[in-house]
Amino acid sequence: MKTICFFRHICSLNYVKMEDGESQLLSDEGQTPEPLLGSLDIFIFSLIAGLLIYWFLFRKKTEPVLDFKTFPAVYCSKNFFLKKLILLFSKDNRNVVVFYGSQTGTAEEFANRLAKDAHRYGMKGMAADPEEYDMSELSRLKEIPNSMAVFCMATYGEGDPTDNAQEFYDWMQGTDDDLEGVNFAVFGLGNKTYEHFNATGKYTDKRLAELGGKRVFDLGLGDDDSNLEEDFISWKEQFWPAVCEFFGVEATGEDSSIRQFELVVHNDINMNQVYTGEMGRLKSFQTQKPPFDSKNPFLAPVSVNRKLNKGGNRHLMHIELDIMDSKIRYDAGDHVAVYPINDAVVVSRIGERLGVDLDTAISLKNLDEECNKKHPFPCPTTYRTALSHYLDINNKPRKNVLYDLAQYASDPQEQENMRKMASASPEGKALYQSWVLDSERNILAILEDLPSLNPPIDHLCELLPRLQARYYSIASSSKVHPNSIHICAVVIEYTTETGRVYKGVATNWLKNKEVTENGHKHTVPMYVRRSQFRLPFKPSNPVIMIGPGTGIAPFMGFIQERAWQKEQGKDVGETILYFGCRHKNEDFLYQQELEEFERVGVLTQLNIAFSRDQERKIYVQHLLKKNKEQLWKLIHSNNAHIYVCGDARNMARDVHTAFYEIAEEVGGLTHTQAVDYFKKLMTKGRYSQDVWS
Repeated sequence: MKTICFFRHICSLNYVKMEDGESQLLSDEGQTPEPLLGSLDIFIFSLIAGLLIYWFLFRKKTEPVLDFKTFPAVYCSKNFFLKKLILLFSKDNRNVVVFYGSQTGTAEEFANRLAKDAHRYGMKGMAADPEEYDMSELSRLKEIPNSMAVFCMATYGEGDPTDNAQEFYDWMQGTDDDLEGVNFAVFGLGNKTYEHFNATGKYTDKRLAELGGKRVFDLGLGDDDSNLEEDFISWKEQFWPAVCEFFGVEATGEDSSIRQFELVVHNDINMNQVYTGEMGRLKSFQTQKPPFDSKNPFLAPVSVNRKLNKGGNRHLMHIELDIMDSKIRYDAGDHVAVYPINDAVVVSRIGERLGVDLDTAISLKNLDEECNKKHPFPCPTTYRTALSHYLDINNKPRKNVLYDLAQYASDPQEQENMRKMASASPEGKALYQSWVLDSERNILAILEDLPSLNPPIDHLCELLPRLQARYYSIASSSKVHPNSIHICAVVIEYTTETGRVYKGVATNWLKNKEVTENGHKHTVPMYVRRSQFRLPFKPSNPVIMIGPGTGIAPFMGFIQERAWQKEQGKDVGETILYFGCRHKNEDFLYQQELEEFERVGVLTQLNIAFSRDQERKIYVQHLLKKNKEQLWKLIHSNNAHIYVCGDARNMARDVHTAFYEIAEEVGGLTHTQAVDYFKKLMTKGRYSQDVWS
């Protein structure tokens, strides 16, 4: 600042201020005007100008100092993870921290159950999200006497860690830290219908041991294709005795329900301070600010909602979400996540059954003041909002919910049956399987069929799991549709064994988002989740796409993008689609678009399996075998990429088998060689799957 003032002073030497405020240039005598600048003036001016230019361009810039007080609490907690944890454990005699890698909420739920169980075994525990902490300080757990870390790790996609565990997974891959003295145990959550069953749990268990950690109990592997909760219960019933033996402690014998949250009723609150369905920031639905993600979804208007099938008793739909001005970007093959809302009729019936005013403003406050998770869902809110936006009321309750609710059944027989179903006894397992799972009773059905069961609604809200986002393969290409995201889905609706109509939460909610002519557009809270399901980097590579039913979704985006690439003058390889449906005249999805793509040469081949248009059912795997010579040449000689989308339990397995047989029959490989051949294709990214069970 002084330099600038000095410069102004030098430049004003030959000026005087007149009484009227105007400046005038005078000579030394104050009379005759002289040249504007003398040679000395020019020299001084040039010198100062040069110094100023040098000072601005070449001076060493001072590094900014971060003021941690201005950062959100999550930022700070991540950097001081185990320092805080060590303080908590030493102050409060805590022993167990349960980390979870969770995509749909199940691993988080299991972690919370383990943390609560610790109390029954004379210990104290807490559940923790690894994304919120600096896991590189994990080795410091050894500083806490009788401590251990438990990891509930779900596997997502093609053997990948969940989003919130990715950073921890990367750290494990790259670190050589010494974890000697760190006690650990791992329970993995996976699905055997997928190629890389429980890959993340297996890797976590193996890697922690390699780094010197002490395995307190064997790795548990839960299978969602069978009964994930039974696997978890069986594991933890052996896990806790092993932990007690390892640390030399005994169970306290306390077997009562343990409350984690206390109810706070807000009788006099400004409703502008109450959450109405937002995932993170209060009023984020009223004032939308990018970037948009799971904690800050974008409210996308529904611009198109049309029925795809021409007949049959199902409803298949094509929906387009308007993302104009959202700055959301996506690629063909990505997933769109939508946050659904529960059926308002079901919500109201729960309130009526429990005799509760659902519009009461409440908060559920964590009894553990040191815990990062202050509330089970955004608070303050109302019971109606919690049951509508935040809690899963449509799925079948897990055993721990039945166990904790049993105390509120006044009829001894009903209470006994609830406790029996929550137990691990063969009789209890059979009763839970038949009465809850097979009969598909949700929480409302259980309340209706057990008249004496009257739990406090706040405890019910504490026990119910969070309502999760639903993921759909995006059915469009951003090259062609940069301002919209397309969804292809089938509405889930059927009658259960009890005579009740089961309705899928998300698909029925989306179905009702009809586009009206009055200009009003329904909105959908959404964000984009990146995927590894990608077209080849070189457009000239052939692609073989197998997607029956709504599995065609990502391939609509792929085909659109291949058409765009051709329009750009690129050399586009063969584009082959295998699609399957029940009847040509009923559910041939996107028939007009696909036939047009074939007519103009974008689709090299359009192979359709109409499974029920003839006496013998025909599926996509049968068509693959029919074209086995051509397919083997494309795969083995022409570097073709294979993509499979749809049902993991049956279709994806059958397609696998068909390719093995093609390799054996045409390529002359043994079965073992064929399996290895396609595993290598997967490793190279030439065999990709986007499947669900």
